Amino acid sequence: MRPFDEPRAELDDTSILVTGGTGSFGNAFIKAVIREFRPSRLIVFSRDELKQSEMQSDPLFCKEPSLRFFLGDVRDVNRLESAMRDVDFVIHAAALKQVPAAEYNPFECIHTNVLGAQNIVQAAIRAKVKRVVALSTDKATNPINLYGASKLAADKIFVAGNNMAGSVGVRFSVVRYGNVLGSRGSVVQIFRNMLANGIREMPITDERMTRFWITLEQGVSLVLSSLALMRGGEIFVPKIPSTKLTTLVKAMDAKAFHKVVGIRPGEKVHEVLISEDDARSTVDLGDRYIVQPTYPQWEKTRMITDIGTPVPEGFNYSSNKNAEVIDARTLRTLLQSANV
Repeated sequence: MRPFDEPRAELDDTSILVTGGTGSFGNAFIKAVIREFRPSRLIVFSRDELKQSEMQSDPLFCKEPSLRFFLGDVRDVNRLESAMRDVDFVIHAAALKQVPAAEYNPFECIHTNVLGAQNIVQAAIRAKVKRVVALSTDKATNPINLYGASKLAADKIFVAGNNMAGSVGVRFSVVRYGNVLGSRGSVVQIFRNMLANGIREMPITDERMTRFWITLEQGVSLVLSSLALMRGGEIFVPKIPSTKLTTLVKAMDAKAFHKVVGIRPGEKVHEVLISEDDARSTVDLGDRYIVQPTYPQWEKTRMITDIGTPVPEGFNYSSNKNAEVIDARTLRTLLQSANV
């Protein structure tokens, strides 16, 4: 699984804010920026003071002069505006992501994922930020659960944010991908904890179930390259492999086996990153797709039409029809390289 290295955003002497900066992606993104660039300010924005304290004491971060730690919630637009003052780039990774929790706590999900997205757009426009990249999910395509629906609404808000910005010049784009190997609360972590406790019978909701996979490293490199490539309004979708969940079980432990427990509320058998309806405005760039916005003001720039080609009629990008499928051995290698 290759990283998405080209093009690369130039972040030296810039000010960057990462919402959800103490989460799995935020932590990995901040490490990558510190390793590769010399930003003037690198702002960790999150609501968990304990995680911020732990991050500040980490040897990788404690001596980094550019780091700033802002306690705050994306539900608070005034706090966001304060944090975005003189910021060049915003990476929006904060979200409520657990499907069952969102189903049981719908108001909380909407306040963070939807109204939080609105607050990001409003604060970025008022602070005159240059570019905003928001993280999305495969569950936002043809959603059947509240988490997916909330992220679809957020995607629409960010795409429309380019209209709202007017002459201010802020540009908003979205990066949409599948399950992240090694992220907190993922099925990989759940299975790993069960194995650590001597449990080798893994619960699978459906033997046919397939999922897209991406590593944290890939997710970070995709965001960095999309930040450089974006013109505002695009949804960037990486080309990534997929597997059956039964393959994941064998990848984690050759002696493990599965039991079928039935589909949970709001769960799909297969995930979709690009639907047939989205395909009408999608171009193929080789290592990723771009779903272009359909509002009248959008101009299909030479940059995109020169390096990309429209996908064929009837195209869709789903985990069960993916041309790139990896076996248990390859997935095991990826898990080891991701330290999960």
